[in-house]
Amino acid sequence: MRFDVVTLFPEMFGSFLGAGLLGKAIAAGLVEVRFTNPRDFATDRHRTVDDTPYGGGSGMVMMPGPLIEAIESLADRPHRVLLTPQGEPFRQADAERLSALGAIALVCGRYEGVDERVRAFVDEEISLGDFVLLGGEVAAMAVIEATARLVPGVLGNVASAGDESHVAGLLEYPQYTRPAELRGMEVPDVLRSGDHGAVARWRRREALRRTRERRPDLFAQLELSDADRALLGEIDEEG
Repeated sequence: MRFDVVTLFPEMFGSFLGAGLLGKAIAAGLVEVRFTNPRDFATDRHRTVDDTPYGGGSGMVMMPGPLIEAIESLADRPHRVLLTPQGEPFRQADAERLSALGAIALVCGRYEGVDERVRAFVDEEISLGDFVLLGGEVAAMAVIEATARLVPGVLGNVASAGDESHVAGLLEYPQYTRPAELRGMEVPDVLRSGDHGAVARWRRREALRRTRERRPDLFAQLELSDADRALLGEIDEEG
């Protein structure tokens, strides 16, 4: 899978792309990340890419010319994504959708944002949430990691991608590892029982419990089975 990142600061991605499973995936050729700098398309000797906003106001705005030319220069017309606080919230379903596309361009804004006319040259707009960053680079890293990890071969255990928070609309169940007891806190007996059916049932129940308690907005969207309702009944009886 290929990611084309349009950014004024490609150097920000160095350590991010060289570490962990993502670094191994890039070394193995499973994932490719290319960079295009709008400054390379500026027309003056200072390589200017921003200017004051029409109508006045604070800050600077990214000029449309260099940014649009940078976007249009990308080979094979990848799917174009503008990273902006005004975009649709990025969710696990979006990572799954994007991972199937093969090539994605991530356009990183800076300063007070991009000239409105740039929006005519992208396919969609994505936001990490209701907050503002200094630029789109951190958002691009989040999209790259969330999407690339779904590419076949990137994760060592193929089941890992399907057994986590948000994949099935639920937050993930609690996880434990050794030691079995730490400072008076013990791993639940069921997880040490060797009974795989009981473990699966406990994990489903705890995922339902955690989602209902922490993310009622997600819980409200769930299509509960009869078995789920029975598990929730057990939770309610526990008080």
